[in-house]
Amino acid sequence: MIFALSASEWQDMSDVSSLMAIVSFIVAGLLLGYALRGLVGRWQAEAIEKKMRMRLDETEAEAKARLKEADLMAKAEVMRAREEFERSTEAKKKELAQAEERLAAREAKLDERKDSLEQRSAQLDEKATALEDAKAQAKRDAQEIEEKKAEAVAKLEELARMTHEEAKRTILDEERELLREDIDTFARRAQENARDEAEERAQKLVADALRRTAIDHIAEMTTTTVPLPNEEMKGRIVGQGGRNVRAFEAATGVNLLLDDAPGAVTLSSFDALRREVAKKALEALVADGRIHPSSIEATVAACREAVLKENREAASEAAAEVGVIGLSAEIMRTMGALRFRTSYSQNVLRHSVEVALLAGAIASEMGADATLARRAGFLHDIGKVLTADKKGAHAALGAQFLRERGEGEVVCKAVAAHHGEGKEDGGVVGAIVAAADAISSARPGARQETLGEYIQRVQDVEAIAKAHHGVTQAFAVQAGRDLRVMVDPSKVGDLAASETARAICREISSRIRFPGQIRVTVIRELRTTEYAK
Repeated sequence: MIFALSASEWQDMSDVSSLMAIVSFIVAGLLLGYALRGLVGRWQAEAIEKKMRMRLDETEAEAKARLKEADLMAKAEVMRAREEFERSTEAKKKELAQAEERLAAREAKLDERKDSLEQRSAQLDEKATALEDAKAQAKRDAQEIEEKKAEAVAKLEELARMTHEEAKRTILDEERELLREDIDTFARRAQENARDEAEERAQKLVADALRRTAIDHIAEMTTTTVPLPNEEMKGRIVGQGGRNVRAFEAATGVNLLLDDAPGAVTLSSFDALRREVAKKALEALVADGRIHPSSIEATVAACREAVLKENREAASEAAAEVGVIGLSAEIMRTMGALRFRTSYSQNVLRHSVEVALLAGAIASEMGADATLARRAGFLHDIGKVLTADKKGAHAALGAQFLRERGEGEVVCKAVAAHHGEGKEDGGVVGAIVAAADAISSARPGARQETLGEYIQRVQDVEAIAKAHHGVTQAFAVQAGRDLRVMVDPSKVGDLAASETARAICREISSRIRFPGQIRVTVIRELRTTEYAK
């Protein structure tokens, strides 16, 4: 503001004092400002120093605190590391102790095994020595046996009055005779196989007829079960002191089994006709409720007549089914009896119907008389009813029975020759009936061997094989068609194995009846087993 005065104003000033005053004022102001500035600077410096000192104190305190904290953390880390070290050291000590124990146990086992091996080595040495002694003794025994054998041969030659060569020739002659028998057997089997092949070809030719005429067959049983309304009825059937049971069994020829099943009675008999009569009679008695010996006899007689009537009706239905007419009452009655006869579980009456249908179909294919073929096929097994009272083959008995009842000679000859047993020639009709009979019997599902007979036959075959010298095991496989025989190789040589097989075959053929053929395989196997250690 002072410097802002213009030049005109300076000129207006009248006196120097005013100027000096102004200058003094300016100087004083400058000095005062300088003094104030120094005082303010000193105050600021002191404040800054104080702040710096306070900051330094705080930094030192913080540094000391951090140093203390770091020291504490270092001490804790050292303690933790020490504890971990001690724990790891303890675990390693335990592992070392366990390892030392295992090593000690292993050393003990090795010592034991070493002792065992030493003992075994000693035993083997002893056995080797004993084996050498045994070999030497066996050699001496063999020489002695050869000497005794030579002496025995000489004595035998002297006693038998023939030399070794003569005895050898005699044995060879016997073997030739046995082989000749085997050859005859093989030839017979070859003929049978040829006949089977011919029948098989014939079956193929009439396959269409077989498909059209196959009849289902039901396997017969040896027992029949009759249900009862309550258990009290069993007491009535038994009667006082069992008299009703005795009367029923005497009248029917069937065994009564009362304890086999609750609420039922079992009738046991191998005669299906008797079982059927007994079943009907027991059902009638149970329905009537009056059971005593006199009613039993009357009921059984009535039921027997009813069953015979059913047989005649069944025979008439069967004859009508195959188109056979003009049979006498006696022939129909006899044919009806076949209703309760079976052959290898095949019902004979149904089998006769099937054979009649097959024979008619075959005759039609061949251009022969189908009517006669059906008649002969239907009557071909009538002789099976007569075998119970007469001796002889059922084919011959049936032919004689039919001749006596006025049947035609063609039919009678066909019936007599359908198994090829007699001397009669059945002609074309006989051949057709035989083929139809074979087809009906051999087709799948027609016949089956009973379980008991099959098991018994297999057991008998195995027993025959086991009875031979040197046989250790015998197994019948393939449904009894294959017999495998294991022999002891120390007792049976290679040549003796063949002779054993032939001997078993001969014995089976002579003692057992079986379908087809049985193959006998003798297995002679020498096995040696050692162990590598």
